[in-house]
Amino acid sequence: MEIRKEITALLPEVTKFRQDLHQIPELGLQEFKTCQYLKGALASLGVREVHEVLDTGLVAVFRSGKPGKTLAFRTDIDALPITEESGVAFYSQHEGRMHACGHDGHMATMLGFAKYLSEHPDEIIGTIVLIFQPAEEGPGGAQLMIDAGVLEKFKVEQIVGLHVFPDFEEGVIACKKGGMMARNGEVNITVYGKSAHGAQPQQGADAILAASAIIQGLHSIVSRNLSPLDSAVLTFGEIHGGDAMNIIPGKVELHGTTRAFSDTVYDKLTNRVTTLATDIAQAYDCQAEVDFNHMYRVVDNDAQMVEALKVVAGDSYLESAPYLLAEDFSMFQQKIPGLFFFVGIRNEAKDAIYPLHSNKLRFDEKNLLGGIQCYVDLINVLNEKGA
Repeated sequence: MEIRKEITALLPEVTKFRQDLHQIPELGLQEFKTCQYLKGALASLGVREVHEVLDTGLVAVFRSGKPGKTLAFRTDIDALPITEESGVAFYSQHEGRMHACGHDGHMATMLGFAKYLSEHPDEIIGTIVLIFQPAEEGPGGAQLMIDAGVLEKFKVEQIVGLHVFPDFEEGVIACKKGGMMARNGEVNITVYGKSAHGAQPQQGADAILAASAIIQGLHSIVSRNLSPLDSAVLTFGEIHGGDAMNIIPGKVELHGTTRAFSDTVYDKLTNRVTTLATDIAQAYDCQAEVDFNHMYRVVDNDAQMVEALKVVAGDSYLESAPYLLAEDFSMFQQKIPGLFFFVGIRNEAKDAIYPLHSNKLRFDEKNLLGGIQCYVDLINVLNEKGA
């Protein structure tokens, strides 16, 4: 895919957008400075129709006199509670927060797209809706935007989004039809036992021992209760329990994540977690309470929209493998057809090799131009008959 000169010309401003936004990372539903920056940028680009949604979300609208679809393009705007160690000159000015998932790049892509539309109104077909969505990292801003009526108010027919991705080399546009990213949930297990002196264990019920058995037991679910042909993950990343080395604790908390590529597999996994955790705890004279926070759904790409992306990406297109990562863009896809694709940013020579959510994540802003080009060209292809 060759980047047209009109889009290449956007690079200086896109770079400034990205580097400015990188310095003011904010957590979900707290993106007040980010929102103000975005409003100012849109105003400077001459975007006349901008709507505020929730406290920090924005929707910019471009209308044409040409008949066509109402297409939405979405960017996430929040950051992560991570202390930056990327080494870039424009590092985070908010201690303990960082755009470690590339959302600064997504916003810069969208602003570059807005600039192009402002300068080339004759290329707009139907209505173009730009959604600046808070809280992708949590608690799930896509659903909040849906609940606020964004899709209905603007009569959105299809939606498009992207994500910078260091698994793919610079210049690559990657996607796949159907399930590309997983459904996910958070699992919280509280094990209740009976506290006792460590030298008199027979007087207590060891919640740590029960919790250990629960973790080992639950890891049999993927290998023994699910088909080997089904992909699923169960990971516990936090354990909290105990106050002293010589006291058997009466309570232990486990926190983890679940991932699957279908609702059927996800439901079987979570139901089995509840059954096993409860029964194993009882075997150790303890009790277990299991609570799930069911979060995002499968990123399920519309087949015809993927075909449209293949057309615009040309020789830059690469078929993506499915990933057990999760994205709340999937919540939009529960309502209307959607397309979500990856933009490659990997470059070993530039030390752009670190994974998403790494405190060392870095990339060259020139890669964002590929996303802008895809957005611009998708307007035409998605408005063709059958797209």
